[in-house]
Amino acid sequence: MDTTTQPPPPVQAAYSYCEAVTARQARNFAYGIRLLPTAKRQAMSALYAFSRRVDDIGDGGLGPEDKRSRLEATREVLDRVRRGTVADDDTDPVAVALADAAHRFPLPLEGFDELIDGVLMDVRGAAYETWDDLRVYCRCVAGAIGRLSLGVFGTAPGAREAARAAEYADTLGLALQLTNILRDLREDAANGRSYLPAEELAKFGCSDGFRTAAPPVDGDFTGLVQHQVRRARALFAEGYRLLPLLDRRSGACVAAMAGIYRRLLDRIERDPGAVLRGRVSLPGHEKAYVAVRGLSGLDARTVSRRSERARP
Repeated sequence: MDTTTQPPPPVQAAYSYCEAVTARQARNFAYGIRLLPTAKRQAMSALYAFSRRVDDIGDGGLGPEDKRSRLEATREVLDRVRRGTVADDDTDPVAVALADAAHRFPLPLEGFDELIDGVLMDVRGAAYETWDDLRVYCRCVAGAIGRLSLGVFGTAPGAREAARAAEYADTLGLALQLTNILRDLREDAANGRSYLPAEELAKFGCSDGFRTAAPPVDGDFTGLVQHQVRRARALFAEGYRLLPLLDRRSGACVAAMAGIYRRLLDRIERDPGAVLRGRVSLPGHEKAYVAVRGLSGLDARTVSRRSERARP
């Protein structure tokens, strides 16, 4: 792993392209990775740009067969990265940047195969009867990205529980994805998608869906949302155990990104109906506060103290 050598100009240009995609398409993510040193920030932007390509195929307006074809073509690009056959002057800047990142960091590239598999589930119109079913999907589209990100971050020398870092990264990815599902409830319904478990929608009288700004008349929409919030909080609590295992700047990056989503979860809990009226977001000053907390190491120290108290 070499993170000190400056990439050649074509690779730098490829990274610049990926950073531009990240800044344009994922402001929360871009905000968090600003806290990383250059090599790690560039690698994370490459991970995002490739993930964005996969997601855009799944969310686009093509028919199912065309989507499947494009997703398999994306898998072929991934195979080229895996084989090390992407040239620095390749015409695909995302492939160039990802290939360089995979050379510099121990990326578990099979995570992208899982992401593609998860998006293929969307293309097939998969539905989720239980939380265990949804969990499989979330692990594909978010847990795998958590493990890929850990390949960039690495663990701090001598970190306790370093062997469990991938598990914690995976769980934190689930927490972020469940928060996303809650935030995008109305938008997904408008696109004909339902992610929350069918048995839980039925339990809370919300099986008819969320196509309007008003909660289902005869359902306990607030109860449904609060149930999911409690689940997400438990996942965050477990996933946050990753923070003390990372170096200061990587921990700050993760704390910033996860902290933004935890605050989104707070807002959703206070006003469940907000997710049906529009997209819930945080103002800039709140994001800045979360970043400062991350840089101070406060979240990591808090998790460490709790873990110490929990040890027998």
